Amino acid sequence: MERATRRTPALRFELGADPAGPATSVRGVDRVVVEEPLQIRVDGADVVMTMRTPGDDVDLALGWLAAEAGLTSPADVASVRPCGDRGPDGLPTYNTLDVTLAPGVTLPPDVARDRPVSSACGVCGADTVAAVARRGGTDIAADPLVLDPRTLLALPDLMRPRQRRFDATGGTHAAALVDAAGEVVCLREDVGRHNAVDKVVGDAVRRGALPLTGHVLVVSGRAGFEITQKAALAGIPALVSVSATTAMSVDLAREVGMTLVGFVRAGRGTVYAGGHRIRSGT
Repeated sequence: MERATRRTPALRFELGADPAGPATSVRGVDRVVVEEPLQIRVDGADVVMTMRTPGDDVDLALGWLAAEAGLTSPADVASVRPCGDRGPDGLPTYNTLDVTLAPGVTLPPDVARDRPVSSACGVCGADTVAAVARRGGTDIAADPLVLDPRTLLALPDLMRPRQRRFDATGGTHAAALVDAAGEVVCLREDVGRHNAVDKVVGDAVRRGALPLTGHVLVVSGRAGFEITQKAALAGIPALVSVSATTAMSVDLAREVGMTLVGFVRAGRGTVYAGGHRIRSGT
């Protein structure tokens, strides 16, 4: 966890019991999450730079390429390796990844955009709802996944104890892939919500597990359009968020047949799409 977080001097202050009284302060050391650029090169060409928390960078690159370029299998990639770039101290930075595609595999022309993407923003609505529905190669609507409401409502609590970097810094988002029985298959953290999802999907690409039929994606933040899009393109039939969703996310979920549940916390949740997958009477 050393590269993902860093200790820094900090001054903590707070008011006492009397709000009109003076504030007390204590100097100490705090731990903050690291945010660094990652340049992704594909077949020698700079494709994108994203701000991320270091760690699971190969998964991040594969997940990003799955959403942007339609990569679905480890056979699509010949190799992924860090470039030998070094920082001012002469040590490797590991902030550039060279991806070599397998023979015969090429990127769509619109993917090679070579522009920065912030840690707060992934695909950012590049595709319309209808376009995403056309791109997805999995019939999500036909996925037979059924969820017990008690299992569904327990998912954020199942994810929370595994968020070690959040515990250390309070500065990371999390995404978890969970199977129908409620078992966590993969959990990733990152300063960016979209990066955390890309890391989860990239893990599945590396394992040859796409499409992710019969699984649930659980996210610690808002289930916006970009996250719903990434889930749809990975073939995930259910998306659960501890926070809100958006109108465009609801439209996309309904269009592709995905179950979308928001505000899942404190034993409650709101179903916006795909309620037929939630077992009634339990």
